[in-house]
Amino acid sequence: MSDRPTLADLDSAAPFAARHIGLRDEDVSTMLARLGFDSLDALMGSAVPAGIRSTAQLGLPTALSEAQVASLAREIAATNRPGEAMIGLGYHGTITPPVIRRNLLEDPSWYTAYTPYQPEISQGRLEALLNFQTMVGDLTGLPTANASLLDEGTAAAEAMTLVRRARKGAAGPFIVDADALPQTIDVVRMRAEAMGIEVVVADLSDGLPQDVVDASGVLIQYPGASGAVRDPRPVIEAAHEQGALVVVAADLLALTLLEAPGAMGADVVIGSAQRFGVPLFYGGPHAGFMAVSAGLERSMPGRLVGVSIDAEGRPAYRLALQTREQHIRRDKATSNICTAQVLLAVTASMYAVYHGPEGLASIATRTHRYAAVIAAALRDAGFALASETFFDTLTVVVPGGAADVVAKARELGLHLRLVDADTVGLSTSETTTRSTLRSVLAAFGVAAEVDTLDTATGDALPETLLRATPYLTHEVFSTHHSETQMLRYMARLANRDYALDRGMIPLGSCTMKLNATSEMEPISLPGFADLHPFVPASDAAGYARLVEELEGWLAEVTGYDRVSIQPNAGSQGELAGLLAIRGYHAANARANGVANNRDVCLMPASAHGTNAASAVMAGMKVVVVKSHEDGTVDLDDLRAQCDAHSADLAAIMVTYPSTHGVYEEGITELCEIVHSHGGQVYIDGANFNALLGYAKPGEFGGDVSHLNLHKTFCIPHGGGGPGVGPVAVREHLAPYLPTHAMHPDAAKREGIGPISAAPYGSAGILPISWAYIRLMGGAGLTRATAVAVLSANYIAARLGEHYPVLYRGDSGLVAHECILDLRALTKATGVSVDDVAKRLIDYGFHAPTMSFPVPGTLMVEPTESEDLAELDRFIDAMIAIRGEIERVASGECSPENSVLRGAPHTARALVGEWDRVYSREEAVFPQGVDVDKYWPPVARIDNAYGDRNLVCACPPPEAFAE
Repeated sequence: MSDRPTLADLDSAAPFAARHIGLRDEDVSTMLARLGFDSLDALMGSAVPAGIRSTAQLGLPTALSEAQVASLAREIAATNRPGEAMIGLGYHGTITPPVIRRNLLEDPSWYTAYTPYQPEISQGRLEALLNFQTMVGDLTGLPTANASLLDEGTAAAEAMTLVRRARKGAAGPFIVDADALPQTIDVVRMRAEAMGIEVVVADLSDGLPQDVVDASGVLIQYPGASGAVRDPRPVIEAAHEQGALVVVAADLLALTLLEAPGAMGADVVIGSAQRFGVPLFYGGPHAGFMAVSAGLERSMPGRLVGVSIDAEGRPAYRLALQTREQHIRRDKATSNICTAQVLLAVTASMYAVYHGPEGLASIATRTHRYAAVIAAALRDAGFALASETFFDTLTVVVPGGAADVVAKARELGLHLRLVDADTVGLSTSETTTRSTLRSVLAAFGVAAEVDTLDTATGDALPETLLRATPYLTHEVFSTHHSETQMLRYMARLANRDYALDRGMIPLGSCTMKLNATSEMEPISLPGFADLHPFVPASDAAGYARLVEELEGWLAEVTGYDRVSIQPNAGSQGELAGLLAIRGYHAANARANGVANNRDVCLMPASAHGTNAASAVMAGMKVVVVKSHEDGTVDLDDLRAQCDAHSADLAAIMVTYPSTHGVYEEGITELCEIVHSHGGQVYIDGANFNALLGYAKPGEFGGDVSHLNLHKTFCIPHGGGGPGVGPVAVREHLAPYLPTHAMHPDAAKREGIGPISAAPYGSAGILPISWAYIRLMGGAGLTRATAVAVLSANYIAARLGEHYPVLYRGDSGLVAHECILDLRALTKATGVSVDDVAKRLIDYGFHAPTMSFPVPGTLMVEPTESEDLAELDRFIDAMIAIRGEIERVASGECSPENSVLRGAPHTARALVGEWDRVYSREEAVFPQGVDVDKYWPPVARIDNAYGDRNLVCACPPPEAFAE
């Protein structure tokens, strides 16, 4: 009998899992021996509590090869019909310049970077985000813009809460323009209902409604969803007379031709930067934006990039003010947003850099001219328009014939908007051409001479609203207009940053694993990238299949019954899950004819900061449950709190494995205690990378969980976004999952309402996680979990000889991350976690998570993607740093003049005067000369200086002069 392999054997050789997982079999054996185990099964059997272990293998499809998945993805994408997107409603056709698409959006040096919490090694993306803030601030006419929000709808909801906070004691309604985008109105209403805020939707074309007094704020759409361009000044003035603040939802491209809202008195301007070169992506991810007037910047949600100075006195960028305020203020936080849409904001900013103010104005003028010519032709043919002033959107009256026009347009490859039986909406864009124009007119049954119309048609922008305020005057927007210049600018910024393409990012709680190229490739397929979120369901069959499969697989691996992928960040998944619990309790109360008093959310002291903020946003009161010194939940205190709140207990929100990186043995008992008092159990899935394939929260007691697809399921962090936070629930909570009035599935249109602006949230990046699961299969995913746990315990074992490991489970093992305790060293020597983090840069590493969940510690998570050589390189660096700390402890040097406090060291340290007690070689080459060394572009940044001197727009070039 032949020993030759069969074709089946050869076809299944070298599975993708072997590419994704960094450790080889011999590495696994070496590491297991160090820990005293003879197999991964034995390790996991000891680490994962027996009471929560799943016995069955994951019911997932058999793993496919990379070539097979690529072929299948193309097949699925081809069943979507993008056509020419002219539906509008905040989503428009745009052209991503190929130099930006290839060298930024598809470049791992940009998409594998982490949030810039270590600013010295994030200067490239921080500069790009500062460009974004400057772009938004200039176009909106307001002094301070943030580094992006999740989408336009949620930005409007955040603005609603901001203006109420800014008006101390304001309790009046929030007035929303009836001509606002319909999805924005729905998101605002849903968010307001949970927080007890009254929302009044009113026609503002004739001013503020007379019967509404003491409004807390007003939202105006400019231009309106109908396309109408109305002067917002009368409403702004009337609102200000009442003491209300005004939010304007604006179109950035229109603002290159229309006057800036800030110049007309707006207090807050929000919107989406999607049409600045970011693909439609079936609704997301897109960078929402917010800009505010002076005095509101310290209340603004999300992230804000500021300018400070480094230790050498040079300008340097950093995140400012409220960064991660949820972890500081917890239930007093002003927002639960923990991420931004960094990759998309950077793309939009580069679009503005590439085109410059003249180029943007030209694109806007061309977009408007096409709309004006179409309008003239339709008017000449006898059609009435809802407004004679517009930028790019027309609302056309077609008595009884609207559906026929939309159907004819679809046959011609266009997607128009069916407003109602008598009305058609259409929007022009950067992608509109003369062919598009002719097809639009044909859909309306109009024959016209386009060239004659073009020369005879005037503009439709009000003269009184034409742009007078200058914008994009900083030289960065007038320098990089050739492809050569643009390519070099983006490469220069990327080279200033540290991302996964350079080395390990061992961040606890953040799971910075491989984002494989084969997973990333499908997002650029036209069928996935160019589809408008409101096309008919029949034109989105590919997305429907992909979403159905992905939601089904996520339900299988979590043990829940239903999943919604609409939440477009982990924080939004938290909110959606808590709103489902709230809806469930409210329905039960109604059924029993009693008031719903269940509004208490129990929260372990160690919980993620966003948890508490999300609970408050869901209308709940946070009650803290104590933790033991080993980091586990104090079950005695839990029982006492449940007894005290038995009548008003809504839920407990617990992370598993714990925030301390431990598999708590008492999790099933915790669930039973809460359930016995009528509460629901929310298991935060942030650490699901340590459970996948071994335990299912829906089976060991959870009622609801959210997952972070940008952690466990390989969507890249992108420098701080995009993310997806699906929410998974047991069947009794399924009726309270997010819905959307324009959802392609009619069954999901009525209900609790939307958590994000688009029906499927950030649908455009779902192919990444879909591909990951399809490539790995159940066995691959399970092995990935075991290897992640193995790697964390290997690090804990080796570094535990040099730094105390703060928490371990009953088995003496950690989960997928470990906490190194530096507090005693800091007390004895003055060397801080910050010093260690900055010194790691000189060794060529991104630091672990600092001071979370315990101040004065480092949380390390290696993931399953790193190989043994990289793990050992990190361990050796940490041991060497321990030796440097010992030199301080022995009195050889003080902490102030140590190599640790001087870190990180830039290339400038190699030249000029040198007056430090350690050598240049020791400073920059601590482990010997390395030709591939990463050089930080700036020295240690002065955070206090940046907060005292808040600068959040591009500084002048002379600021960087030597």
